[in-house]
Amino acid sequence: MQGALNRARFAIKSYSVDQGYPSRRRSLVDDAKFETQKKRELTAAITESRSETGKQHVQPPGLELINEVFINNANDASENEVRSTHVVVTLKKGVESLGQVLKMIEAQQGKVSHLETRQPGQGDGGSGPVLHEAFLTLDNMPRQNLLTFIKYLASEELGDLRFIKEMSTAVAGDIWFPLHISDLDFCTHVLTKFEPDLDSDHPGYNDTAYRARRKRIAEIAFDYKEGQLIPNAEYTDDEIKTWAFVYREVKRLAPTHACAEFNSGIRLLEKELGYGVHAIPQLQTVSDFLKKRSGFRLRPASGLLTARDFLASLAFRVFQCTQYTRHPSSPDHSPEPDCIHELIGHIPMFADPQFAQFSQEIGLASLGVSDEDIEKLATLYWFTVEFGLCKEGDKVRAYGAGLLSSIGEIQHALSSRPTVLPFDPQTTSLQKYQDQEYQDTYFLAESFRDVQSKFREWVRTHIYRPFDLSYDAFTNTVIILDSPMKRMM
Repeated sequence: MQGALNRARFAIKSYSVDQGYPSRRRSLVDDAKFETQKKRELTAAITESRSETGKQHVQPPGLELINEVFINNANDASENEVRSTHVVVTLKKGVESLGQVLKMIEAQQGKVSHLETRQPGQGDGGSGPVLHEAFLTLDNMPRQNLLTFIKYLASEELGDLRFIKEMSTAVAGDIWFPLHISDLDFCTHVLTKFEPDLDSDHPGYNDTAYRARRKRIAEIAFDYKEGQLIPNAEYTDDEIKTWAFVYREVKRLAPTHACAEFNSGIRLLEKELGYGVHAIPQLQTVSDFLKKRSGFRLRPASGLLTARDFLASLAFRVFQCTQYTRHPSSPDHSPEPDCIHELIGHIPMFADPQFAQFSQEIGLASLGVSDEDIEKLATLYWFTVEFGLCKEGDKVRAYGAGLLSSIGEIQHALSSRPTVLPFDPQTTSLQKYQDQEYQDTYFLAESFRDVQSKFREWVRTHIYRPFDLSYDAFTNTVIILDSPMKRMM
C-alpha cells in the first residue's frame, strides 16, 4: 500500500520527455544539470509569483509533498503517531511568533522535548529580512495533526518547516543529506525514470510486453526498505540470452581491453558466485559477496536516480542497482543503466578495496554541497567510475563500467579515434558530456592511486562545505566533525 502511494506521488518527479528531458542516452551528468535547471526555473517562478501576489505567501513547490512523504515513511512511526521527529522552523514573523507556534503544537497534541533558537540569518540570499530558526524535537504527535501543523504554518505565514534526521543535519542549510544508512530510504523518492513508453528512441518503445515487465521488476525497488533482503527477480530465457551474449563478448575483450582489477574481479566472481553465461546473478547474493570483499552492498533501484541521491548512497558504500535488463534487440548497448551494465561493469570493480574506497570518497564529498558542485562531482564520476581509462605499463586499459559493459564503446575508447587527455579533476569536472554517440573525449590516469590522490586534493581546494565529515563503518553513520555554530564560538 505504501509503495503504491509513493509511486503515485513520485511520478511528478519523473524526468522524462513530457517534462522537457531530452530524448537521448541518459546519464548521471544530464540528471545533475537537469535538476539544477529545474530548481532555477522553480525559483524564478516563485519570485515572479511573489511579486504578483504581494502579501501572499508562496511555499516552494513540492515542499509539502516531501514533508508528507517523510511523515508517512518515518521508520519510528506507528500507524497513527510519529513518536519522535526533529524539525526546523524558519520564523518569518520573528522570534516573538514562537509562542504562537508552540501553542499550535500543543493544540495538535504534540509534545516538545527539545527547543532552541539559533542566531539569525538573512533570507533571500542575504538581502531579505533577518530570520530566526527554531529547532524542535516533537514527540508523540499524531500523523494527521503534524500535517495540520505544517499547513497552519504556511497559511498563517509564520514560517517554513523542514525535517531533519538529527539536529546537526541543519548545518547544510536547506540541503538535507543522510547521516545513517537507513536514511537512504529517503534518497530514492526522486527518480529519473527513462520510460520506454514515452521515448520513441528507446529500443522497447513498441514492445508492450517489455514495458510491462520493466514495471513489474521496478515494484521490488519501490517497496524496498533498508535492512530487508533484496527479493529475487525471475529472469526469462530471452533475458538470460541477452546477458550471455554480453558476458561472452566482455570476457573475449577483457584480457586486452580491461584493467587488471576488472579481470581479477571477474575471475573471483566466477569462482565464488558462479558468474557465467547460464544465469543472471541475483542482487542479494552479489551484495553479500561485496560486503565481505570491500564493504559495499547493493540496493535495488527502479531507474536512474538523481545525481545527489545516487552519490549520497556511495557515501555509505551502497550502490543503487537496477534489476531489469536491456531490450533484447540491442544487446551490445543500453541507453540507461540496466542490471547487465551494473553486474558486469560495476561489480568486478567494486570488489577491489581501493576502487571501492575511491567511490565512497566521491559520495562523501557530495553530502551537503551546492547543486553546482553536484554537477562537477557527477561529471567526475562519469569520466572515472563510468568511462575512466588507466595505464598499465605502456598499455591503456579501461576501468570505467560504462566501457566494460559496452562492447562497442570499449573498442572505440581504445582506438585512435577519440581524444585522450591526462586525468586532472579540475579539467575533468568541467568536461562537456557527449550524449548522442560514443564519448569523443576520455581521461587517462596513471593509476587508481593517482586518481584518488588528485581527487582528494581537488575536493580540499575546490569543494566548499562549512564542516567536515567522517564515516563510521561500525555504525554505518556519517559524523559531522564541525559546523558553522562551532566556528562562531
